[in-house]
Amino acid sequence: MNLRNRKMLVARMEGVGVDRVRFDPDSLDQVSEAITKRDFKSLLSKGIITIKQKIGTSTVRHKKQLIQKRKGRRAGKGSKKGKRTARLPKKDAWKYKVRSQRSLLKKLKDAGMIEKRDFREMYKKAKGNVFRSKRHLKAVLEEQTMIKEHGNIQKKKTRKN
Repeated sequence: MNLRNRKMLVARMEGVGVDRVRFDPDSLDQVSEAITKRDFKSLLSKGIITIKQKIGTSTVRHKKQLIQKRKGRRAGKGSKKGKRTARLPKKDAWKYKVRSQRSLLKKLKDAGMIEKRDFREMYKKAKGNVFRSKRHLKAVLEEQTMIKEHGNIQKKKTRKN
C-alpha cells in the first residue's frame, strides 16, 4: 500500500516537509482509509500520525567554550587570528604610550625637577615617537642630566585637614 500521497497531503496541511511526517506502523490501515483533511486531523490528535521535530545544531559545546573563554582560557597564540594590530591598532598603542610619557613629563615639571625649556623639548620628542617607553624617557632625562634631584613626584595634590 502506497501512502506517499497521504504523506504529502499531511505535510502540506501542517506546513512541514514530507520527510518529517511519520505514520504509526501498527495503524497503517486507518491511515489508508483516511481521505479528508478532517480525517487526517483526527489521526494527528490521536497520535497515529506524528510530525518529527526539526533537527537543529546543538549549542552545548559552544556554551562550554564561552564559559572557558570568560575565565581567560583558550586565548593562546594558536587561537588568535590576524595581526597584533588587529587587536590593538598601532594608533591606539601609540596614544597610550605618548599619554603616559606626557603625564610623566608634566609631573616632573610640576615638581620642579625639570626646566620649562627641557620639558618642551622632551614633550615634542615624545610626540615624535623618539622614546620607546616611560622607562626609556627617564633614562634619556638622567643621561642628559635634565632631572634635578629634589622633591618627589606626587600623583595628586591632596589637602591636609
